[in-house]
Amino acid sequence: MHTALITGCSSGYGLATARHFLAQGWSVVATMRRPRKDLFPASDRLRVVALDVTDADSIAHALHAAGPVDVLVNNAGVGLFGAFEATPMATVREIFDTNTFGTMAMCRAVIPQFRARGAGTIVNVTSSATLAPFPLVAAYTASKSAIEGFTGSLALELAEFGVRARLVEPGYCPDTRFADNGAERMRGLVTQPYGPFAERIFDGYRQLDAVTHPDDVARAVWQAATDTSARLRFAAGADAVALARAQ
Repeated sequence: MHTALITGCSSGYGLATARHFLAQGWSVVATMRRPRKDLFPASDRLRVVALDVTDADSIAHALHAAGPVDVLVNNAGVGLFGAFEATPMATVREIFDTNTFGTMAMCRAVIPQFRARGAGTIVNVTSSATLAPFPLVAAYTASKSAIEGFTGSLALELAEFGVRARLVEPGYCPDTRFADNGAERMRGLVTQPYGPFAERIFDGYRQLDAVTHPDDVARAVWQAATDTSARLRFAAGADAVALARAQ
């Protein structure tokens, strides 16, 4: 039986992905900062483990608790929306700590067991903001774009050992808690000079017909984790797929 370790499973993409892998008959190690087993259906194939991807000790403890895994899904991330001019550098570093360095740290921690086994797949979840520029998400896009370049290079060096690295690129998803989770972090980042512009951007988001849903991302992660080709990128959601095709 295959085992997937998935980060950021308390809500949104991570929660949907963990449920999807369980439904496919896999064993799942669902990780989150504050474990909540009540989010999932009862299953003897599920373990809920505490994990903070910005903490080296937490990563080590989580991987020890997980034991051998076949797939690592780096989904844990934090959002940011606002004018870059108004964004403190401390906030930019906070975004990179989770979205970029947390993902890299998880990869670095799991690669030795994959390399030794000659098998394993890493799936890094980024964003459609890497497919086309969007306003007012400059720091967030930078944190995700770094993982795009990182994963492309990593895939080439790990292929030598039979290990795969993949990217899943979700579109705009109004069903996630992107704004709620980052409300404190984003407070005051749309300053008065940017107010009218930001309102036009918000109106555009509200009028979108093609958006992404958590289940779209779950299915794309599953495809990325089980695909045996050399494919690197998997767009998730109708809007992201359209952007990928336009490229």
